[in-house]
Amino acid sequence: MVGRTPEYLGKKIEAGEIKMATLAVLIPAVTILLLSAVAAVVEANAASIANPGPHGLSEILYAFSSGAGNNGSAFAGLAANTPFYNLWLSVAMLFGRFGVIVPALAIAGSLAEKKISPPGPGTFPTTGWLFVILLAGVVLIVGALTFLPALALGPIVEQLLMLQGTTF
Repeated sequence: MVGRTPEYLGKKIEAGEIKMATLAVLIPAVTILLLSAVAAVVEANAASIANPGPHGLSEILYAFSSGAGNNGSAFAGLAANTPFYNLWLSVAMLFGRFGVIVPALAIAGSLAEKKISPPGPGTFPTTGWLFVILLAGVVLIVGALTFLPALALGPIVEQLLMLQGTTF
């Protein structure tokens, strides 16, 4: 790829678009993980968690994942109708939505200003199976690297403990 600029729909993808796409991917994930971590360690929040241990972490993680996804639901064991959760779940909704919308609009505006260039010999087609497989692989790898550590501390540990006979 030395000397080649990536293209999409006949338009050159440059550093600005890549930075905005990176922000669109990372802002919701960082919001979910950071606010979940804060909720897990804040002492005043301990009364909201009915299930201690890994299930409590799963409840917190789900609440902020759902909030960032603009749904706002929570597990039944989490008392999310508290001032703490009302404030921080709304922050998660704000960053979860606008953290994707603003960079996506910036990419769209940047691409709209560019002229279409004809495909050259180095153009990678985005209509074939190779592109689909590479895109799905990148999405899976980024998702796994982002959330697998948190999932390992919550649902995976809970399942392993349940198989040993420990329940919460």
